[in-house]
Amino acid sequence: MIKNSLKEAAKKYIQQITRKLNDLGYNSITTPVEKQYNYECEVINGKEKVKILVYFGKKGVTTVLQGAPASELYLELDTIINSSTTSSQKKVEEYSNYIGSDETGKGDFFGPLVTCAVYVNDKLITELQKLGVKDSKQLSDTRIKTIAAHLRSIGNDYYETISINPQKYNEMYERFKNINELLNWSHTEAIENLAQRFEVETVITDKFRLKEIKFSKNFDSSKYKLIQIPKAEKYTAVAAASILARDKQLDWFEAQKKKGIILPKGAADIVKDAAKNIIEKFGRDELPNYIKMHFKTTGSL
Repeated sequence: MIKNSLKEAAKKYIQQITRKLNDLGYNSITTPVEKQYNYECEVINGKEKVKILVYFGKKGVTTVLQGAPASELYLELDTIINSSTTSSQKKVEEYSNYIGSDETGKGDFFGPLVTCAVYVNDKLITELQKLGVKDSKQLSDTRIKTIAAHLRSIGNDYYETISINPQKYNEMYERFKNINELLNWSHTEAIENLAQRFEVETVITDKFRLKEIKFSKNFDSSKYKLIQIPKAEKYTAVAAASILARDKQLDWFEAQKKKGIILPKGAADIVKDAAKNIIEKFGRDELPNYIKMHFKTTGSL
């Protein structure tokens, strides 16, 4: 029932987007089509093409653009869609002093798992919101890079990032044997490190496991109000953490690209071809340096 309602919301949202684009004079727009996990359509302007994908899933309705991020059409659509999303967002009552954490990469076959914790107070909340901070899934890669640069310019003391590259990730997964346990470690590591620098009473994190997250023995979690909720990115600190984590992940993909290794994000069938190219180029033993070995996709390579 919940999935159907999300699916209907995604359908209505992509229809809303196409109507708005038509009203703005974008005439070459394909009719939205339904896929397994999303609705999508394509906007064409001369030689430029950008695909709009509206997903429905556990974290609600999210919008993604596919195309050349530096193209004029992509930037225009990014601005139009993001301004529409921002205006429809409901304000959340923020805590005046807290730490929020989020992660990215757990669903990507290639690349690192990156977790970030961010400290905010009233002043920082206002400053971050003015920068356009919101859930990174609602932002294009270009916007993420821009906002993340502004976030870092504020200073590196108010956030803590834990980046686990594929090789280290695979070693740790062998120890934990469970992605949620690995996520627990990365979140608590970031939160505990940050809590040493700031006195807070509240910690907010996205709900990635059913039971309460478990901190280390040296961390007195009883001093804090721990909030674990779905879609925690509605809180500014968690949203900022999602952007900084995503930015770090993008850096890894960009570093591979500079070495001539083009790798896709996600875990769709396209990742198989990229993984096979790595095997042909470097040998199977190099796979753990690029992929998360416990994914089922690995067994078909």
